[in-house]
Amino acid sequence: MPAKKAAKKVAKTAPTKTAKKAVKKTAAAPGDAPKVVKKAAKKTARTKSGPSTDEIAEAAYLNYRRRVEQGLEGNHEEDWLEAEQALQKAKK
Repeated sequence: MPAKKAAKKVAKTAPTKTAKKAVKKTAAAPGDAPKVVKKAAKKTARTKSGPSTDEIAEAAYLNYRRRVEQGLEGNHEEDWLEAEQALQKAKK
């Protein structure tokens, strides 16, 4: 029974940890957001399967931050799709 509780806790906190890492990276240098996305794309390119949801979420967040800083219009769905396409393109 304790193993199930531990697994549930890990499943709940894993996306949060990734989001916190993304916030820390962008909070340090907001202008470097595209560099972080490229780094995530290179990391994804090394894996055999497609990008994970966490990787796409991190890249989408960075796309959002870049868009807001530049005063561009858009929405979260466009940020997500752009991130997903960039990560998949980097894989090829």
